[in-house]
Amino acid sequence: MAEKLKDMFFTPASVTTLAQTLTRFYPEFPRKRFATLVFDENFDKLELKARMRHTTECLRQTLPKSYKRSLGILKKAAPQVKGFEAMCLPDYVELYGLDEWQLSLDALALFTRYSSSEFAIRPFINKNPAAAMAFMKKLAADKHPNVRRFASEGCRPRLPWAMAIPAFKQDPAPILPILEKLKNDDSDFVRRSVANNLNDISKDHPELVLDLCEKWFGKSENTDGIVKHACRTLLKTGNRRAMLLFGFGDPKLIRVEGLTFDKKKPTIGDKVQLAFTLDVRTKKSCQVRLEYVVYFAKARGKVSKKVFKISEKMYEPGRHTVKKKHSFADMSTRKHYSGKHEIAIMVNGVEKSRRSMILSK
Repeated sequence: MAEKLKDMFFTPASVTTLAQTLTRFYPEFPRKRFATLVFDENFDKLELKARMRHTTECLRQTLPKSYKRSLGILKKAAPQVKGFEAMCLPDYVELYGLDEWQLSLDALALFTRYSSSEFAIRPFINKNPAAAMAFMKKLAADKHPNVRRFASEGCRPRLPWAMAIPAFKQDPAPILPILEKLKNDDSDFVRRSVANNLNDISKDHPELVLDLCEKWFGKSENTDGIVKHACRTLLKTGNRRAMLLFGFGDPKLIRVEGLTFDKKKPTIGDKVQLAFTLDVRTKKSCQVRLEYVVYFAKARGKVSKKVFKISEKMYEPGRHTVKKKHSFADMSTRKHYSGKHEIAIMVNGVEKSRRSMILSK
């Protein structure tokens, strides 16, 4: 069984390494006390992010009481702290530095070079959006790609695992100048964050994102890549305007026939092959986005829907056989339950065929 992510970090060895690193810059650091505080009776019950937060709180108990002095130690140590443990440094700022505005923001800009300050900046944005975004806009011109990425990633309205930014869900206008500045960044790492930010915005303001994407599309290879990735949720939900932007054919002229599964009685852990015929009734070749949707049976009779991509390519008029395997093996991000599951085939955002199966233990 694959090792759980939470067990790969904040191990006795990595916490010892963190303590040793801090001791180089703060000889009085109580390493043994720190380890005892970290590995208390509740530690094993904590998930990864909770372990990070717990370790940050232990740092507060073992570093100098002066926030400024503690921050100075952490800044010196930052280049040498590796792994997820490094996230404790910006987390320290998030927890204890909200009243030390400039000192804290400068520290976050430094820490993000070595880990990421994308979570830690969000309380500052919520407290004073105008001042925080003025700071982030300056970072968008930084020489370091990690810092430029932070300028976009930190203000995403719906950043996973992170504190929400309600004001930007309602009005994302303060984000747009940063995305404009970064849309042709040399780093794919940075441009991908721009796309993720736009994808977040599209969930609340699809027309705004489509207006921007139509303006950017076709201007450069960089912006074309951003636009395609930014529109992924709009494409999954079958947004017609997004489909037209990328030249997908009219789904009314494309049929799905004969959807079958190669296993009649699949069990959890099995791979099931889907097969169907795609009947393209256009006069000439057309762009087709094929996806399948699994309606997973969950606990207490609930259903969870997830969309998976099959292909995205040009199809000639005529009939085409399509096959795709889906795994029903449990993963860290998905647990399967026995019961009725349904699988549907989507063509250019429109559901065309659906069949059910009974998944057993």
